[in-house]
Amino acid sequence: MTEPNARQDPPPAQEQEQAPAQAPAQPQAHAQAPLPRTGIGVDVHAFDATGRLGLHLAGIHFPDEVALAGHSDGDAAAHAAADALLVAAGVGDLGSVLGTADERWAGASGSEILTEAARQVRAAGFEVGNVAVQVIGNRPKLAPHRERAQELLSLAAGAPVTVSATTTDALGLTGRGEGIAAIATALVIPQG
Repeated sequence: MTEPNARQDPPPAQEQEQAPAQAPAQPQAHAQAPLPRTGIGVDVHAFDATGRLGLHLAGIHFPDEVALAGHSDGDAAAHAAADALLVAAGVGDLGSVLGTADERWAGASGSEILTEAARQVRAAGFEVGNVAVQVIGNRPKLAPHRERAQELLSLAAGAPVTVSATTTDALGLTGRGEGIAAIATALVIPQG
């Protein structure tokens, strides 16, 4: 008889019970829907140094505002949206896909560039979910034109585009009134 609290040695190896070996759990195969992808785009343009009038922004022409300098029409909002779409689909970025080295885009409208970016995204096997663009600058005031800007950019992208605007409270190049910047995010969804 053993005493309570007395230490007992484990049985010899041949007497120990072995738990049956189990194979590692295998993940169950589930058909998973392809995940959406996101991209961020940025574009900045200075105001034309000559003071030439005719600014293009978010698909809208502002004839009494100083134009933005650029290879195309300088529409920072449309360009940022196009950049975000291309990045989301992994096609490249605006400069590498529709950049200044390609003379076909000299003088092109931002809407034409956004339409081409959306076409390339679809050709790469994605659908455009939506794009959100924020314009950063002191002028022109975009709020009175927001609905029209959203209509025009949505038409160009073939998908919903929302537009917002802000200032930098007099900080940086946009705050000093030297130009306009835009930042965009895009959501694309693999087709099929």
